[in-house]
Amino acid sequence: MQLLHETRRLAYAATHAIALGLFGAGVSAQPSHPLDGLSAEELSNAIAILRKDGYLTDDSRFPLIELLEPDKEAVLAWKSGDPVPRQVRVVVKQGSDTHRGLVDLGADTVVQWDAAAGESMIMLEEFLGAMDLALSHPAFAAALGKRKLTAEDVFCLPLTAGNFGVEEEAGRRIMKVPCYVLPSGSNFYARPIEGLFAVVDLNAGEVMEVVDTGVLPLPEQPWGYTEAEIEGRHGALRPETNPARLHQPDGANFKLHGSRIEWDMWRFHYRVDKRPGVVVSLIQAKDRDRWRSVLYQAHLSEVFVPYMDPSEGWYWRTYMDSGEYGFGLFLSPLREGVDCPDYALYLPAVLHQDNGQPLEIPSAICIFERNIGDPAWRHFEIFAQSETEFVPAEGRPWTELVLRSASEVGNYDYLIDYVFQQDGKIRIMVGSTGLDAVKGVASTSMGHPGAAEDTQYGTLIAPHLVAPNHDHFFNFRLDFDIDGTDNSFMRTGLVAAELPDDSLRRSLWTTQTVTPATELDARYRVNPETPAMYHVMNTNQQSGLGHHPGYMVSPLGSVAYSPLDSRNDPPIKRNAYIDFTHWVTPYDPLQRYAGGEYAFQSDGSDTLSEWVKAERPIVNTDIVNWYTMGFHHIPHMEDWPVMSTMWKGVVLAPFNFFDHNPAITSRLPKTE
Repeated sequence: MQLLHETRRLAYAATHAIALGLFGAGVSAQPSHPLDGLSAEELSNAIAILRKDGYLTDDSRFPLIELLEPDKEAVLAWKSGDPVPRQVRVVVKQGSDTHRGLVDLGADTVVQWDAAAGESMIMLEEFLGAMDLALSHPAFAAALGKRKLTAEDVFCLPLTAGNFGVEEEAGRRIMKVPCYVLPSGSNFYARPIEGLFAVVDLNAGEVMEVVDTGVLPLPEQPWGYTEAEIEGRHGALRPETNPARLHQPDGANFKLHGSRIEWDMWRFHYRVDKRPGVVVSLIQAKDRDRWRSVLYQAHLSEVFVPYMDPSEGWYWRTYMDSGEYGFGLFLSPLREGVDCPDYALYLPAVLHQDNGQPLEIPSAICIFERNIGDPAWRHFEIFAQSETEFVPAEGRPWTELVLRSASEVGNYDYLIDYVFQQDGKIRIMVGSTGLDAVKGVASTSMGHPGAAEDTQYGTLIAPHLVAPNHDHFFNFRLDFDIDGTDNSFMRTGLVAAELPDDSLRRSLWTTQTVTPATELDARYRVNPETPAMYHVMNTNQQSGLGHHPGYMVSPLGSVAYSPLDSRNDPPIKRNAYIDFTHWVTPYDPLQRYAGGEYAFQSDGSDTLSEWVKAERPIVNTDIVNWYTMGFHHIPHMEDWPVMSTMWKGVVLAPFNFFDHNPAITSRLPKTE
């Protein structure tokens, strides 16, 4: 049984790219800036201070340890050589109790310790414990026996179960545990044991219930996705192709100074936190000889993935992947030549384990420049040509800097790119790939008598496998500081112009700008039927022509509408930010996540949609834009066994910020 337990432990860890013992203990430089990520030494020191002051027991576990950023004013006033203030927020789980502490590393003391206001993020130890509780329960073993399986044959995946106001679950820390037949190859999700799951109370360490809705046929194919498995299933692979490589023989054009990156017209800081993953701060653009502020900070706020199947084994699958699991913790090492070009710079991330000790994830971030052969701008002038001289098109290649990470949360892999362009734009892109979550069914084809019922809420993508419909929503917190902290949010809509009676034109459009006064007024849903631009502007500053500098916030292929009900449906109420594309709030350093500080089993009372009911003023003050992007996923056979990467995003584009196109001053690359 010990070997079996360790096999399951490694199987789970491999599925989530956190194999125990694979990653080092973390060696990182000491902080040189107030927004630097916590070093391995700082993580260890925070635990040591808590232990020294008597706050910890042998059973203490740490769902979250993160930097508490200094006040924005202090960060903006900080200069190199000044002392670096370092405070650490710690969430501590001790049995069924959860506490929140604040440790001042400089003062070597605990400055705050109180009961947490909600349930903490899940921990790897709890995953493994829930799996073992389920498999060791007699009723679960009997249900496996009905399917001619034993505990040695299966792999279980404990999942967060949300909060549906069920009286029996009140005050408990719940996970639901479905299982799969252990794979013979690479695909852990290909053979679900449908109709069977355990309900586990993590705090009590007990199985509350074993749910068995009936035996269904097990899928037979292993559906592996390695090259050898694909070749074995499909025969010979397509012929090898000649490589099409990007290369940078003279080295990178960006410079790394600690956690600050400088490239072309941009400079910014980065770090990695357990919950949001990569955090990008102090983003500035160089305008001639002056560095100008664009954003104080940008990071992932929350990820919401609700499945559209009302059956007993699926209705509760409404995950908050960032707040419940952690995009930073589930960063997976990037593979050279697959995830990033071979000339990219790869950087580690230092996070923490359940016991609070440092954990270094190698190659968690890559940085690279990209030129895919498109022009940033070009013009061919026909009137410049003559019989004796050919004047070629003038232009510049589209070169950009990419900061990339990849988080594997369960069956999905999410790549997040922060892309900086030479024309002053910033793109934030999310690439979704990995494996569809699949449900076992009786149908083997659409001609099967039960196929219509089996596919009512999804698509049959393989014999005995339905992939249920679902959504992916990503909310980003964009703290704009355009030429200073006092900004305003605006909607400029396209409206029909009123024309004089004697005009030969009978239709034109013009623009109409609205500046919402309070945060409730600033909720907007991007809708193609009512075209508009949404932008953040500093009305206290002027360009050379008297324009106020601003930045537009525009979608790149993401959804603008969801029919889900945030008033009556509990998981949607917890994630009501999906109702609107744009939200705007006054800056509040404690309001970092749209799903609230404690997402696990939250009730929606501490969320973005509730904060805005305060109707705080948002004109000419320090504001934050919360942007929701995403897509509706109706699966299809081409998704299986591995999905092609689907990219969605948002572009932040200068609007009267520069006096001219910034890309005009870029140079042609050196010739080899």
